[in-house]
This record gives sequence, structure tokens and C-alpha cells, in this order.
Amino acid sequence: MNCPQTEHVSRPVRLGFPASSPAAASIRAGAELPPDFPREWFEFTDPNDPDHVFSIDLTWLESHYSCQFGTGTCRGIDADMPDVGCCVHGAFLCDEEDREQLVDAVSRMPAEFWQLRPEGTDGWLTERAEGREPDLLEPWLEWDELDGEDGEPEPALKTVITDGACIFANRAGWATGSGCALHQWGAATGEDLTVVKPEVCWQLPLRRLEDWEDRGDGTEILRTTITEYTRRGWGGGGEDFDWYCTTSPACHTSRQPVWLSHERELIALMGVEAYTILAGHCAERRAASDFLRDSGFATGSAGGAPHPATVAARRAARGETGRGTVSPRTCSPDPGR
Repeated sequence: MNCPQTEHVSRPVRLGFPASSPAAASIRAGAELPPDFPREWFEFTDPNDPDHVFSIDLTWLESHYSCQFGTGTCRGIDADMPDVGCCVHGAFLCDEEDREQLVDAVSRMPAEFWQLRPEGTDGWLTERAEGREPDLLEPWLEWDELDGEDGEPEPALKTVITDGACIFANRAGWATGSGCALHQWGAATGEDLTVVKPEVCWQLPLRRLEDWEDRGDGTEILRTTITEYTRRGWGGGGEDFDWYCTTSPACHTSRQPVWLSHERELIALMGVEAYTILAGHCAERRAASDFLRDSGFATGSAGGAPHPATVAARRAARGETGRGTVSPRTCSPDPGR
């Protein structure tokens, strides 16, 4: 008995960005995947606060993403400056603690780690160490503007832009290689990266959102959401990046899932007790997945919504093609947002 043959029909892919944007072009080229796909969430109450709830994006935390900044895999958000990764715009500081931690890091970081170290750095640090308040702003900072809670622009400190990118971004050809000077020094010496790097930098590729929520019974809770820092997290300008990494299969080759590889960052975002609950849940899911695989199930997955970039990376590693990639002919010509 012959089985009927079914013809494969390509379904239009919703790009998620304007068809004329660099984001759409990168997706059509297959360098990254579309941003809209099913996600699985884990919600639990903060063990230290009954009015605080965590919503965790398991699809992201169980992915095998790893930052490729400083390697040939990272294309950078600006195709003309691939060696500076996503550090084109500099880093806005969150508060005075963020600022003071950066001063401390700069004061301890050996000069050989920092290619673009300003000439006035030693003098500024000497005045500070002697108890004198320097007249000038830190040589690595400048004033800019950020939109406040009311939507109006407010003065904000950020790292200086030098030669088109952050002053802490070492370029190709430097002794320690291209990449963040603070990260390279911290990683080489065992420093806590959540302390020596600006907060906005060490959080990537994680994104924490917090909002007060009405429960409907007259009470409010604080909901903390931890998810993937997508292109959209950068605001309207995210669609103008020539390439972005979180949905690029080339960046989903880590041996560890994000919940393990970013343990320190997650603890800084959630606290030890909350992270312990999350890690325990993820470990149980991984054990169930291993059991399914060892029992002969092909997928070996206990989760219902794996990250498509991780899936695509694994298929590519096995030499499979056609699934988990985006073909130009399957993309909708008028995808909208």
C-alpha cells in the first residue's frame, strides 16, 4: 500500500519588524530568527515577601545562549564596527551606587586591560584618593539624556563614546583582544562582573521588568519579570541594528543553559532564596528531559516551548537543514510589527 505524498508548503513568517528595517533584513538572511514564538513561564511567590511575585521566562533561561562578544561569531549591531559588539551607544548608569562601583573598578583595573584609557584618569583618581573632590567629571563619563517616568528627557550619566563606541570597548588588535575592558579584567582576575561592570551591561542578555499589579481584591503585588533582552528591549532603535544575537543560532552553542551560566547575574537580580527555587525547578525539568531521552524518546524534552535558536543550533550541529532557519521566500512581504 502506497502512502499518499504530501507536498511541503512554506508558511509565511511574521518578521516582527518593518519589512524595510535592518532587523527584517537580518532575519530574511537567516542570520537570526523572528522574535515572536511561544514561551513557557514559571511563576512563584518570593519566599521573603508574599506581595512579590516572580514571572520567569523558562524558554530563555533554558536556552543555551552564550555571548560571543570578542569572537568572530559576533557580528555587532553595526556592521561597520563588528569588533565592538553591542557597545556602540555607551552605557547609561542607573544610580550613584552604579557610578561609585565603576570608579572603584577603574581605580583597580590595570592599564594594560584598557585600550582607550583617558590621559586624565590617573590625575582624577589621585585627587579622589587624596580626599579632594575633582572639579571635572570622571574622564570616562559624560552627560546625556534619558526619558524619565513622565516621558520627558532627563539628564543622565553614561560612558563616553570614543571613535564610535563605548570608551571601555577594546578594539581588534589590542593585547587582550576586542571586547569590554571591564569584562576582560574581571574575568581574568575573578572579580564579580555584577559589581565591576555598569548594571545595564552585566544584565544583558537578561532583562528584568518590575511593575505593580492590582490583584482585583484591593491589594497590590510587585511582579518581577525576568526574560530575554530582545531587540525590542532597546526601544525603537532596536530594529535598526544590523544584527542581534539573542535569536541567532550561532550564539546558542553553550554547554550550559542560561539558568546555570548566568547564575551570579540571576542571584543579583532575584536574590539567593528566589534563585534557589528557580534552579531547583529547572534541575527537575532537566532530569525529566534526560529521563525521556534515555527512555528512547527522540526529543528528550520535558518543556513545551524550547527556544527556536537553541533548537536550530542543535539541528545544525547534527548536520540537519531546513528546519529552524528562515528562508527569504517564506517571509511575509508585509509583516508589520
